[in-house]
Amino acid sequence: MEPKALHSHLHQLGPRQASAFIKQHSGLLHQLAEVKALVGSEHLPIISEHDDEIRERSQSYGQHAKPEDYLDEFNRFIKEQLNQSAALAVVVNQPRDLTREQLREIKLLLDNHGYSEARLQSAVRNQTNQDIAASIIGYIRRAALGEALIPFEQRVTHAMDRILTQHNWTPNQRKWLERLAKQLVHEVIIDREFVNQRFADDGGAKQMDKILGEQLDSVLKELNETMWPEQSA
Repeated sequence: MEPKALHSHLHQLGPRQASAFIKQHSGLLHQLAEVKALVGSEHLPIISEHDDEIRERSQSYGQHAKPEDYLDEFNRFIKEQLNQSAALAVVVNQPRDLTREQLREIKLLLDNHGYSEARLQSAVRNQTNQDIAASIIGYIRRAALGEALIPFEQRVTHAMDRILTQHNWTPNQRKWLERLAKQLVHEVIIDREFVNQRFADDGGAKQMDKILGEQLDSVLKELNETMWPEQSA
């Protein structure tokens, strides 16, 4: 969810559901407190009589000043947590089997320890001068296995190209698969629930399955297998 839409979302949920939402995303309050400290508030304003000027641009990594130190600590954290978190073990050993609940568990664990996907991407960018949006799965596998970071969009493109070229699709089926590909880059878990949400106005997974000749499940399975092949585990 985009930050600018959060207040509207909470308002629409109502008090009880909003409370449940905040409990589920317990790192949210910490993140809001961090933002508040950085930008100031009515009670703790940032006051200056000087003209604004840019003197220095730096990225904070908590207690670490350098991105490499932050990433080294992340690597140690992942290796320490592997024996304690079944969800992390799935990411390392069989990422294609990761469930939505396990993904939420992982993100909560990492956020609460200062390892959000945005911070990890920023650290890698500042360390390597490459902007690689590898998805949280990619960053975890890099830490645990030393696997090279591959942009998630590149994984999706490769997988969808394979599906489009290795099957005899009609023009209409190809059009729907191409629409699906454009949505995949924003998602980590690719399943029927995802298709239902993104294509709700077009009949959801049921309609797409019908258009693809009842091959939606096999397409989703092949997508996940190609994005996360056995030999890379």
